[in-house]
Amino acid sequence: MKIKSFIKKLTPDFLLDFYYWLWALAGAIAFGFPSRKLIVIGVTGTSGKSTTIDFITRILEEAGNHVASASSIRFKIKNKEWQNTLKMTMPGRFVIQKFLRQAVQSKCNYAVLEVTSEGIKQYRHKFITFDTAVFLNITPEHIDSHGGFENYRSAKLELFKAAKNLHVINADDENTTYFLEIPAKKKYLFGIKNSNVDLCAEKIRFENGKITFWVSGTEFHLGLLGEFNVLNAMAAISLGMAKGISLDICKKALGKVTGMPGRLEVVAENPFLVVVDYAFTPEQLDASYKSVKQFSGGKPLVCVLGACGGGRDKWKRPVLGKIAQQHCKEIIITNEDPYDEDPLGIMEQVADGIDNQVKPYHIILDRKEAIKRALALAGQTDAVVITGKGAEPLMCLANGKKIPWSDKNIVKEELDHIDSSLPKNYN
Repeated sequence: MKIKSFIKKLTPDFLLDFYYWLWALAGAIAFGFPSRKLIVIGVTGTSGKSTTIDFITRILEEAGNHVASASSIRFKIKNKEWQNTLKMTMPGRFVIQKFLRQAVQSKCNYAVLEVTSEGIKQYRHKFITFDTAVFLNITPEHIDSHGGFENYRSAKLELFKAAKNLHVINADDENTTYFLEIPAKKKYLFGIKNSNVDLCAEKIRFENGKITFWVSGTEFHLGLLGEFNVLNAMAAISLGMAKGISLDICKKALGKVTGMPGRLEVVAENPFLVVVDYAFTPEQLDASYKSVKQFSGGKPLVCVLGACGGGRDKWKRPVLGKIAQQHCKEIIITNEDPYDEDPLGIMEQVADGIDNQVKPYHIILDRKEAIKRALALAGQTDAVVITGKGAEPLMCLANGKKIPWSDKNIVKEELDHIDSSLPKNYN
């Protein structure tokens, strides 16, 4: 990994770009430009991409389509699905072209892809014929890699330049105007705060771990936590409407949603609430804590957090610590995906955002031990929130080493031990 990074630093940008472009062309040629035989939908945004892809896939399938989809959580071709273990949100050029070829061979007519700024920067989107681009939101992320927020935003705009037929855009985001400037045959705007759109969610309610909202006189029920999931649902509904799918079909499809792996996933409710979430940006973390408090009726939070990926976006580490201080009763900082960076150094930078005089915190290198400590500290009236990895199946360490991982399984194992040690009248 270090040698590869060193070579990249020494290589001029134009040579790297040519290499990425050539490799993308080679992948498309090798698999016969499969996207030309599909209606390809690209979904981009800082957060919510995987959930929105799941919603879109459900709506398209409910309408009778054969769909393939690829997200950071899983790959799916019609009824066959498998976990994404690549530790890449958007796969490499040959992998993604092979996936699209398999979709064609399986008689799919739609493919829904998670498109990232890093993928675009490395030309992984090239030679994919995009019909539709969906914009969810954009907040500072991958800033070190892109060299500034404007470059990060510009990378995401490239998807919209590639998709000339339909643009589905979140009108509530402050960067919406940049995406609206790019021409397309048809544009659909959605929102919650902005009623001057094609579709607006109204009368939003949160009850018993479910969301209820209305769209153009149709009542929707969604079995998830978090207001942000209303926007994710609105993106999918707007896409459906733009493709001629009725609100009733959209409602039926989304009514079957009972949760998303690692996305505000309730792992346990007894002897106390435990939630696992993927949140790794300041905005995501803040929204995650607020959503759990809302769902739990304001229970004090015992929090386990790290800082996404070693070697990147170091600016946000103390910000994550500060947000945890604002929301959490107990804070445990732990390892996440350090890659080749010193994990203790990462954790200490997260801790820099916490005033130890105001909110004592724990630094525990072993993530499993950190989760055990959180569960041991929690009482019946608390909620445990474990963030950063969500449903990711691997932890990335130094020298390219990856080890199997599951926050959810660790929680279940430890709760089994706790449950067996409790008196029978404990409830």
